[in-house]
Amino acid sequence: MQGYNVILLFNEVYNKLLMCIRKKEPYKGLRNLVGGKIEPNENPLDAAYRELHEETGVTQKDVVLKHLMTFTYPLSNCYVEAYAGKLNCSTEVFGDENDLYWSDLGCDFFDISKYAGEGNIGHMLELVKQQEKELFYL
Repeated sequence: MQGYNVILLFNEVYNKLLMCIRKKEPYKGLRNLVGGKIEPNENPLDAAYRELHEETGVTQKDVVLKHLMTFTYPLSNCYVEAYAGKLNCSTEVFGDENDLYWSDLGCDFFDISKYAGEGNIGHMLELVKQQEKELFYL
């Protein structure tokens, strides 16, 4: 079963979420989280840090990622692990795979005409709100 990851990366004051605008399918032109494939025999958390660094320049010294949830898609023979983290300090993000930007948190992330993932981004953000203390302040 192929594994993928997505990373909910918040700025250091926890009022913005790093997003990208996809340049290719699936979800070309839609807003999405950063992330990618988990390679065979790769530790999933290591894969999340690797993808984060490849797509944004953010390293493990800049953020602590915590496993938020896993979506399993048996009919597609894949799963997606979601990780969340808040930057330790102001950090420049850069990448050329997709266009990156910091989104306000007041957006309707359930709007599937704008956001990839059939509402999953909104669902993940609701869970982050519920688990905020455990994710960012313990």
